[in-house]
Amino acid sequence: MQNISNYDFAGKKAIVRVDFNVPLDGDFKITDDTRIRAAIPTLKKVLEKGGSLIIMSHLGRPKGPADKFSLKHIIYRVEELLGAKLQFCEDCMKADAQAAALKPGEVLLLENLRFYAEEEGKPRGLAEDATDEMKKAAKAEVKEKQKDFVKKLASYADCYINDAFGTAHRAHASTALIAKYFPNDKMFGYVMEGEIKAIDTVLGSPERPLTAILGGSKVSSKIGIIEHLLGLVDNMIIGGGMVYTFAKAKGGKIGNSLCEDDQIQLALDIMKKAEEKCVKLYFSDEVVAADAFDNNANTMLCRATEIPDGWEGVDAAPASVEIFKDVLMKSKTILWNGPVGVFEMPNFAKGTNAIAGILKEATEKGAFTLVGGGDSVAAVTQMGYADKVSYVSTGGGAMLEYLEGIELPGIKAIRE
Repeated sequence: MQNISNYDFAGKKAIVRVDFNVPLDGDFKITDDTRIRAAIPTLKKVLEKGGSLIIMSHLGRPKGPADKFSLKHIIYRVEELLGAKLQFCEDCMKADAQAAALKPGEVLLLENLRFYAEEEGKPRGLAEDATDEMKKAAKAEVKEKQKDFVKKLASYADCYINDAFGTAHRAHASTALIAKYFPNDKMFGYVMEGEIKAIDTVLGSPERPLTAILGGSKVSSKIGIIEHLLGLVDNMIIGGGMVYTFAKAKGGKIGNSLCEDDQIQLALDIMKKAEEKCVKLYFSDEVVAADAFDNNANTMLCRATEIPDGWEGVDAAPASVEIFKDVLMKSKTILWNGPVGVFEMPNFAKGTNAIAGILKEATEKGAFTLVGGGDSVAAVTQMGYADKVSYVSTGGGAMLEYLEGIELPGIKAIRE
């Protein structure tokens, strides 16, 4: 497998799949350029080694060409960060001449790949009353067209780099299918390399004790991760809304707290499996309860299994955080995915922010700390700790699937 650090880019055109799916405000100004900044080292490497760049990405979820989803809006920021002028192709399927004319050091940005249904390989514009046969035929047609779409993208370049970890779990044209056209000239970019290395550090041969902190609202959305990690971790801290399904499973009173009644048996099974595997489970035993789902609601401290009627659990209480801290400070490897409270409300984000601070301390003490998932990443970023933990994953869904042990199409395509 080729490696971006030692590949010879001199005189070659590299087509690079990045994740420039960044948020824009009403004036089409970028409100968070994290994803662009993350890809810059990969892009600079190609230029510094004498290659030229063809950059491709998606932006949003367009149903066809639409100005608000045009990548032209981000050109100004990419140029600033890359320190190079960008040429722009307004149709990713019509870049033949521009790509052919590229000289070493030059950069071409292709328009939003998702302006074409072929990128995702899913039909669009089907009538609501479309029959199964019609849907099947439409899907087959898109899949057939997708072959030409991929072939055209591949024809622009001499080598392929995938640096879009956030879409690595999708078997899309630009993230997985294109790789087969570059059997000996395909590689991961630095973002992909970093993400894979960080997660493999946790899942592969971690220093122990290994502790996973899993938060969020629903057990059902984390089943795969919990079950996969139970075979790997020494300790598992479960926080957030998931706690109350477990509390009810133990026979506790949870008031109006979030609970998935259809997952109670699963919660019991998880607790039993943890015991069998000698994994220590920790829950937010003491919680902050509120009398309304409102940032300014009245609050009280109580046990997660003793929440009065009309009240609901909204955050991990300080006593629970102290227990978590004791476990985490003794850990050598820590994975954190998901908040331990209603993070979007400042008054109920204290537990989650405290976890961010503990991970900073643990990292300073020598632990390897991996943070992933929107609210967890937001917490370490807002607290100013993004560079104080070992690795912050921007992968989202891709990271979750990788943690479940699923082989991601975007990774598999490069490794094959």
